[in-house]
Amino acid sequence: MFQNFDDLADPSCGAPHAALLRAELKRRGLDGFLIPRADAHQGEYVPASDGRLQWLTGFSGSAGLAAVLGDEAAIFVDGRYTIQVREQVDMAVFPARHLINEPLTDWLGTHLKPGQKLGFDPMLHTVREVRKLREVCDEAGAELLALDDNPLDAVWEDRPEPPLGQVTLHPEALAGKSANAKIAEIQAEILKKKAEACVLTQPDSIAWLFNIRGADVPHTPLPLSFATVPAEGRPTLYIDGRKLSNSVRDALEKLTEIEEPTGFKAGLAGLGKAGKKVLIDPALAGEAIATAITETGGSLIEASDPVLLPKAVKNQTEIAGARAAHLRDAAAYARFLCWFDEMAPTGKLDEIGAARKLEEFRVGTGALKDISFDTISGAGPNGAICHYRVSEKSNLPIPAGKPFLIDSGAQYEDGTTDITRTIAVGTMSADMKRNNTLVLKGHIAISSARFPEGTTGAQLDTLARIDLWKAGLDFDHGTGHGVGSYLSVHEGPQRIAKTGSVPLKPGMILSNEPGYYPAGEYGIRIENLELVTEAGPIEGGERNMLGFETLTLAPIDTRLVDVALLTAGERDWLNAYHKRVFEMVGPLLDGETRNWLEGVTKPI
Repeated sequence: MFQNFDDLADPSCGAPHAALLRAELKRRGLDGFLIPRADAHQGEYVPASDGRLQWLTGFSGSAGLAAVLGDEAAIFVDGRYTIQVREQVDMAVFPARHLINEPLTDWLGTHLKPGQKLGFDPMLHTVREVRKLREVCDEAGAELLALDDNPLDAVWEDRPEPPLGQVTLHPEALAGKSANAKIAEIQAEILKKKAEACVLTQPDSIAWLFNIRGADVPHTPLPLSFATVPAEGRPTLYIDGRKLSNSVRDALEKLTEIEEPTGFKAGLAGLGKAGKKVLIDPALAGEAIATAITETGGSLIEASDPVLLPKAVKNQTEIAGARAAHLRDAAAYARFLCWFDEMAPTGKLDEIGAARKLEEFRVGTGALKDISFDTISGAGPNGAICHYRVSEKSNLPIPAGKPFLIDSGAQYEDGTTDITRTIAVGTMSADMKRNNTLVLKGHIAISSARFPEGTTGAQLDTLARIDLWKAGLDFDHGTGHGVGSYLSVHEGPQRIAKTGSVPLKPGMILSNEPGYYPAGEYGIRIENLELVTEAGPIEGGERNMLGFETLTLAPIDTRLVDVALLTAGERDWLNAYHKRVFEMVGPLLDGETRNWLEGVTKPI
């Protein structure tokens, strides 16, 4: 219903598409061009019409960038995609580089020659990115050129049309706050920054601000659009009018002016001509946006998107919705796990079959709007690919003797879910149990952590890794990402990661998902969503401490747990968690599934 299992990658496209692009660059007098995964909104999910990196290289991951020079090229991805990129991309045409360890700027510094002209699309690169690119080009004696149009688009003959997903109103009964109240709150933040207006480029910020949802990108209810918000007066929403029904337009016109996207740059120029001080987020706003303001006389105040933090800190209505969504989802998930335990030993189940069945159980809730991302259904070696996307071509049978990893989520109008479980199929080796238990210990350490106000995700990240580190192991992704409220399953600014610099606040929702991935063998990840809770006292302590409430309610497979490696406190945590799962989810299940759940949640 929601996931397409066609093979999206085509490694053979690399050579001919690179040749087409190089010919176009030569025609324009350019020596190179940069092709990011991003669209003009810098979102994780992009519509097919903006899938330039995939068209050029075959790579279908959610983050990456390619650089094409006259006789050399490279593709840059982070640690989640180091295996995937080699399967999807012709390495002879686009050798892979690690985005962190071998960044684009280093590569350009050694490959650009004096006098060369490197082009880029200024809507697809942020202000912050362009500053770094200018520095490296200046050092190399090369020229960085912002282009008026994208040369790749000129050679992409079958480029899809931009999406026209219909916009819907997100009711205040689910949002917990009126759009008018949100606009006033953001205007107050703009004034605090001594700005006169703000530009919003993130569709999820715009969706939250105006209490709307859309259908322009896969699995996330986003209306692709831009907005400007003055410190005083009415905002302007730049959105294709074909996405708005009469009733939606009528409701929005009570809040904001509505303009076509073609008028966006003129609107920015208007702010500039009026000499306005305009707040932009340099990590999110395209270079072209900044230029349109400054070249016409405006000035910039650089600060974080003022919507990010209010959106991340869920109100009581959104928290209640999240709890309801997770409970509903847990019942569907228990039905899936019970079914899986029956089917997997038969040897007749494969990755696609498992993903489809899980989706079917969620559809059965009667409340599912979409899955929140393509299900990662990884058997054996595919489980070791962190962001593996199963296709008809890659689909593997689920074998006995290897853990099976399934990472999935759901979009309900009252909340967004994301859960990973690693499931034993057949007899697990001692090493598999040990590795899974080390991951579980990190998961428990995050879930049970207490921490003072002002603590960042970077300060907590080590808790998830320390037992893996002691064994000489690690995982090459963050421990946790923020999650939206019927919005993006990957939401900032909060995260639990080595780079998580934003203090965690009550009301934020984050994932807790340490893992371990022996390449070519199997994958392990255990993921729950956690709600940051209000500060409370600890007996004998001197300071109130924040903590986590676990929202996800699904059993953790104890067949993969070496109990001897758990401390008494860790065993108590796991038993208490399973007791809560059965007490809350059991009453929602029929007899057979309820009996199964009772069995798998027994104390260890």
